[in-house]
Amino acid sequence: MMYLGTIDRRSGGCHCKRIRWQVEAPRHVVAWKCNCSDCFMRGNIHFIVPQSKFKLIGESCEQWLTTYTFGSHTAKHTFCKICGITSFYIPRSNPDGIAVTVNCVDPGTLTHVEIRHFDGRNWDASYEQTSISSFSTLK
Repeated sequence: MMYLGTIDRRSGGCHCKRIRWQVEAPRHVVAWKCNCSDCFMRGNIHFIVPQSKFKLIGESCEQWLTTYTFGSHTAKHTFCKICGITSFYIPRSNPDGIAVTVNCVDPGTLTHVEIRHFDGRNWDASYEQTSISSFSTLK
């Protein structure tokens, strides 16, 4: 995991609050701004954690979630059926991890977000040139 600082639980979720989750992450995260067709249209910036560091909480459950896939169908773009917000998803780059949308983390719980660029329009080359795949591994 490529983080700086102490790892604590952070909470977040979607706009209508039907989807709520907790993620173990530090106050300083490395996030990715991707220009693939999906992330570009949503303006998505996300940080990646191992799946074991993420969990749905409270009344959040599958009844409020739906998933969109395209292309390789590796990425699972999960969003709320009510408000449509993608607060987390399984990224193609890290199918063993969870991509957490930075703007869906509860305000005031992250102190610094270092943004790195991922060229999703040239996915294979960008995947090889970045360290993105290491962000979902436990260290």
